[in-house]
Amino acid sequence: MKQRLIIADPLELIAEGVRSWLREEKDLEVAYHVRSGVELVELLRRRAADLVLLEVSLPKMDGIDTMRAVHRDFPGQKVLAFSALSDIEYVNSMLIEGAHGYLVKESTREEFLRAVRVTLAGGRYLSATAQHSVEQGYSYTEKDPDGEYVGLTSREREIIRMVAQERTNGEIAAALFISEDTVKSHRKNLMTKLNVRSTAGLVKYALDRRWA
Repeated sequence: MKQRLIIADPLELIAEGVRSWLREEKDLEVAYHVRSGVELVELLRRRAADLVLLEVSLPKMDGIDTMRAVHRDFPGQKVLAFSALSDIEYVNSMLIEGAHGYLVKESTREEFLRAVRVTLAGGRYLSATAQHSVEQGYSYTEKDPDGEYVGLTSREREIIRMVAQERTNGEIAAALFISEDTVKSHRKNLMTKLNVRSTAGLVKYALDRRWA
């Protein structure tokens, strides 16, 4: 029996490419293709699959929010992030939210098949580019803090800007109407996502993007 894959990607071209890569594989098949995170969650309520290939950049509900929803509602579902994005924010965010691996779309057919099979077997797969991003920490990319930003939530962006403005946990908590413990939790999560070890790293991140 073939193992069934769902491709969650806005581009039909990607789905067709994966289908062509699997055409000669007797144990794998693309069962479904959805174009958004909303469609994926709805499909998983009706149909089972052995593996989801999940793009990070999705319309309506981005891949990170989608991964969070899938992990919450379908905790046993195996998911391999399959994206052109390779910055530390995206890789770590997907892994934190429950993805079993991260494969960058520049991969060869051989690496793709290896990543799929490792993930299906219960292992964790990081492509070399994704692993390099994790090891090197975040890279500079200029982004609009008020626009769409996949890697960090809007609340995390607020907190990191306030950290860069040298506000205390108490001041941040008061400004955002949350507890100091919640602020501390956000700061810890930010350090994990961005692969930095101190508040100075968070400040540099915000300054690099001219957020503060």
